[in-house]
Amino acid sequence: MEKPVLVVMAAGMGSRYGGLKQIDPVGSQGEAILDYSIYDAYEAGFRTAVIIIKEAIREDFMQTVGKRLAKSPMEIRYAYQELTKLPEGYSVPEGRTKPWGTSHAVLCAREAIGDAPFAVLNADDYYGKAAFREIYRFLCENGDAEDYGYCMVGYELGKTVTDHGSVARGVCVTDSNGYLVDVAERTRLEKYPGGIHFTEDDGKTWTDVPEDATVSMNFWGYKRSFLEEIQARFPAFLDDVLVSNPLKGEFYLPKLVAQLLAEKKATVKVLHTPDKWFGVTYAADKPLVVDALKKMTQEGEYPDGLWG
Repeated sequence: MEKPVLVVMAAGMGSRYGGLKQIDPVGSQGEAILDYSIYDAYEAGFRTAVIIIKEAIREDFMQTVGKRLAKSPMEIRYAYQELTKLPEGYSVPEGRTKPWGTSHAVLCAREAIGDAPFAVLNADDYYGKAAFREIYRFLCENGDAEDYGYCMVGYELGKTVTDHGSVARGVCVTDSNGYLVDVAERTRLEKYPGGIHFTEDDGKTWTDVPEDATVSMNFWGYKRSFLEEIQARFPAFLDDVLVSNPLKGEFYLPKLVAQLLAEKKATVKVLHTPDKWFGVTYAADKPLVVDALKKMTQEGEYPDGLWG
C-alpha cells in the first residue's frame, strides 16, 4: 500500500480576515500556520504533501512558504485550482470569480495525489499534533483504495471558537460506534457569557450548543474512491449551480460526504483529538495564534525555526 499523502487547500482568499492567510507569518522565523502543519504531518509519518494553490498567488506563495518548505524533509508537490478547470462542454459563467469549492480543489489535485490514501486540511488552520497522528494511523490501517471507509478529525466546539466574531462550524452527529451520521452546518456560531449559541434568522433567536459538541474543522481522510466520486458527480453539480447560483455556488467536501452517507455508500469514522484548534478567521485572532505557537516553542514542542 502507498503511504498516505497530505493534501493542503491553500487556494482560497480570506475575505473576513482581509488578506492571504496562507502566507501570513505567525512563527518566530516568519513561518505560516501551513509550515507547522507540514512539520506535524512529517512527525506523524507523512512523507508527501500536495499543496493546492492558484496561479494568482503562485509567485507570492513560492517566495515565502514555498521557499521555506523547499528546506523541509517533506516531498512537496503543487496543484492548481483554477475556475477554468471544468469538464468538457462546460464554461465559466460571465462574472464568476469565486472558486468552485473544496471538492473541486481536491479534484484539481487528483494527478498529484495518485492512488494513495490521503488526508485533506485547510492551510490556515492549526490542527495540533494529535490530529495528524490519528488520521495517519487510520489511513495506514484502513488504506484499501477501492473501499469507502473514510474518516474525519473531530474537535470540541469550545476549543474552536473565537472571541472576535462568529464562525461557521459543522456540528457532528455520530452513532454509538463513533461513525458520522450527519453534519449540521451552523454558519453563525458565537461565544457569549453563558456559553456558545447559533442563529439561523440573523440574530432574532438563538440556540445553545454544548461546548463539548464535536465539530468538523475540515480535516478529512479519504481513499481513491472519493476522487472518483468527485469526478463523477461534478457535472451534476455544475448542471444545477449554473442555473441556481452561477456566480457563487460551491461544491463542498462535506456536502459530497453527506450525499455518500445518505446513499449508504460510505462510512466516516470520527477520530478525536484533545488539542485546541487555532486559526485566524479575523485579523484580531492573529496575536493569539502567535502567542500560542511561541509558548509551544518555548515548551519544546517545536524548534525555534522549523526548517533550520
